[in-house]
Amino acid sequence: MNSVCRVLTGLFLLAAPGWAFAVDARQDYREQWPLQLATPSAGAYRLTLGEAQYRSAVSPQLQDVQVFNAQGQPLPSALFRAETPLAQSAPLQPLPWFALPPQGSAGSDDLQLLTERNTDGSVRRVEARLGRTGSNAQPGGWLVDASKLDVAVQALRLDWQAGPSLQLRVQVDVSADLQSWRRINDDVPLVDLAQDDNRLQQRRIFIGRQARYIRILPVSGNTLPALTSVQAELMSTLPAIDWQWRSLQGKTVAPGEFEYVLDGRFPIAQVDIATADNSAVQWTLQSRDDAGQPWQVRAGPWVAYQLQDSAQRRQSQAQSLAAHSRDRYWKLVAAQGQPAQAPTLKLGYQPETLVFLSQGETPFTVATGSVRAARTSAPVGTVLAQLRAQQGEQWQPAVATVQGPAQVLGGDAAVQPERDWKRWLLWALLGLGVVIVGGFAISLLRTKR
Repeated sequence: MNSVCRVLTGLFLLAAPGWAFAVDARQDYREQWPLQLATPSAGAYRLTLGEAQYRSAVSPQLQDVQVFNAQGQPLPSALFRAETPLAQSAPLQPLPWFALPPQGSAGSDDLQLLTERNTDGSVRRVEARLGRTGSNAQPGGWLVDASKLDVAVQALRLDWQAGPSLQLRVQVDVSADLQSWRRINDDVPLVDLAQDDNRLQQRRIFIGRQARYIRILPVSGNTLPALTSVQAELMSTLPAIDWQWRSLQGKTVAPGEFEYVLDGRFPIAQVDIATADNSAVQWTLQSRDDAGQPWQVRAGPWVAYQLQDSAQRRQSQAQSLAAHSRDRYWKLVAAQGQPAQAPTLKLGYQPETLVFLSQGETPFTVATGSVRAARTSAPVGTVLAQLRAQQGEQWQPAVATVQGPAQVLGGDAAVQPERDWKRWLLWALLGLGVVIVGGFAISLLRTKR
């Protein structure tokens, strides 16, 4: 038996040193691009991500986008959405709000609002009357007064009293006169869940336009919490980042149902439909990130139309998604006016900004595409806030841009699921040990006989 132990020990000692070895962290990524710095000696830089970086990334949270220095060391960085241009935090403005009484079975369209307004147009008092009442009363809603704002509202941030777990959906309408209302979203999730020391919240409602009055109503009899405050994220007065569009060609999977595949981790926030001829169809947009997952509704139902005559071309407006999505798989479902061919699905996004701090030697590079490495977000926002306090509110990180073609690092192997060869090697060694022990046992039995 001593010989068996020596054999097994030797096999493990031979295998163990190969399990740990140091490699350049950049080899865990598919490819990289060299960066050109507008100001060589700046301490912080901002990089606007391009189409190539989005197509190369595979992480649903875009964690596989990392900036490195010349020594291959990752630099402290954080990702900022386009709603916070040039890595600025969106300014917040408290807004007055009013609770609406419960709605009757007649629905939200029978809700009549009698308001008293000041000379500047702001709401002083709201009285709600219902066209009909019923025993099946729904909870009320909220009316938000944004008439004093001279800029567009990017989103609303709600705050309510802490209570039991909350998960509901609301619809959002806007109006310029409290008489005519236009629905901008009919399926916005509001979430407040707590378990142990963890808490999940979604209190943000995307608006994305100029609106004097905003009405929020529950969907399907959901009960609204007790609201305590409303804050508006104001759109920046800085030049807006242009919208980029991905035009996808789909395939028919059933009558009136068409599926599409997005070729990158783009932060999709808008959707539009294009057809080869005049059309008017009611659509619902769904998406999922894996072919085995259930579909999730992202927009709709809404009517998308396209009319072309000898004078001009008219078409419906693009629809905003309730929340950004990087899903790979998308689906259009037609409820009315089913087309015979798959329309062109246009998904819109605004490029995000990666802000990083300068460390080590240049040149810097940005690497993307990995299933093994993940960027650890640093408290860059805190650093930027302190720098602005010292340098002034107009201070911004210096500009960094991609310069030159992509350079292959780990290649496609970096985005393939990693095989756990260590585990398989251990099992192989254990199996080999069992065979050796069994062989010695049989040999001893034969010798004894």
